[in-house]
Parts: sequence; structure tokens; C-alpha cells
Amino acid sequence: MVEIGGANGLSHRPVANGAVRLPALKLADTAKNALTDLRVLDVIDERALDRECLSQSLVSHGLDMTIVLFNSIEAWMSKYAEASSGVLINIGSRDCTEPRIENNIRMLVSRFPNLPVIILSDNHDLRQVLTALDLGVKGFIPSAVGISVCVKAISLALSGGVFISTESLPELRRLMSAADQQERRRAEIFTCREENVIAMLKLGKANKIIAYELGLRESTVKVHIRNIMKKLKVRNRTEVIFKLNDLYG
Repeated sequence: MVEIGGANGLSHRPVANGAVRLPALKLADTAKNALTDLRVLDVIDERALDRECLSQSLVSHGLDMTIVLFNSIEAWMSKYAEASSGVLINIGSRDCTEPRIENNIRMLVSRFPNLPVIILSDNHDLRQVLTALDLGVKGFIPSAVGISVCVKAISLALSGGVFISTESLPELRRLMSAADQQERRRAEIFTCREENVIAMLKLGKANKIIAYELGLRESTVKVHIRNIMKKLKVRNRTEVIFKLNDLYG
């Protein structure tokens, strides 16, 4: 096992010739050159024990990469950004939508758009997954999965795919079913033309613009708006939007 000690990181890679430890706080030039020839996964976790256990488990379950450990995104950015093949961020039980975590992930993805970023989390709530994907991550791995699945998920993300655990599928199906029900309810209430007018109202467009874009007379648009307000039992355009948001999200 080669252990490369540094101010902010520690990497593990099995080798045939036993163990070599390079001095802490100093990365030898030969080690730097070796890293450039290897696939490197950087693991970021504020908890020392968790990140060390995770790294050894990944290696023992077949992840053929050098793993370098960091305690923060800031430490990673100042040390190994150029050598990295991908970044795994273990947020534990914290919420991916927390401002600090969300901003850090957004910053990392923005500054290194070609670098796969993977999130490991104790929470597999679909809201968390969608937030992470919106931020540009290539995988969201819940800690409920086994280490072998974790290795496969990392490999998929690093090869250009996107990983989402089946743990999130039941809620995704529930949301899709709810969306279908909402669409059916709207179809029962509004005509196709009224739906088109509603879409324009949501964008804040004036009656003249709506008429022009839909190929209608302005007087016809006004009739549609009156009918929409009557069906929703509201008095003006603003209330139309609020009522639709309340009813259909």
C-alpha cells in the first residue's frame, strides 16, 4: 500500500512491493509524477474516520484508482484539482439544499465543468437528488446502498454516465403520478385554448401580445381570460396565477 501524506490529503493504492510512506506535509516529486499517470478519485469528507474507512472499502471492493482524501472543497481546490479524474463528496446526514453545501457544489461544478462530481448522502429524498442533478453532479449515491453498488456508481459517473439509485424511484413514480393527475384535472376544467392563454398569463404577457402570439383577436383573448377567472372564481389576472399555483403546484 502506498500512502501519500499531505497537508490536506491521504491516498491509498495497493502495490506489489509492500508499504511505502512518504513524509507528511510534503509530496515528493516522484509521487507527483506517479499521480499524473493514474486515475485519481478525490474523496471530500469533513469526518476523518468516515473518509478513511470509505476509501479503503472502495479499494478493497475493486475500485482500481488512486484515492486522495480531503477534509473540504477548499483544501481540494488548492491541492489536487489538476490531477483529479473525479470528486466524491460525502455530505453524510446534511441536506444538499443547505446554502453552504449547495453553493460549494455549484462553485465546484462551475469552475471544473469537465470533472465528474458525485454526491454520497445518508438522505435519498428525491428533492435532494433533483437538487444535486440541477447543480450538475453526475451521481447521487445514498449510503443505504452497498459498497459494491457504490463502486459501480462511481465507475459509471467517471465514464460519462449519470447514476441515480433505485432508492429514489418510488418517490419519483409518486410525483409523476401526481403530475399526471394534475394534468387530467386541468384538462377537465380548461379547454386547450384556455391552457394556451394561461401559459401566456404566467409569463406576464399583455392581452395584445397573447393575441398576436396565439393568432387571436384581442377581444377573444379577453373572453378566454374572463372564462378562466370564472372557472377559478377569482377577480383578476394576478389571482389566476396564485389560484393555479395553489391548485396544481
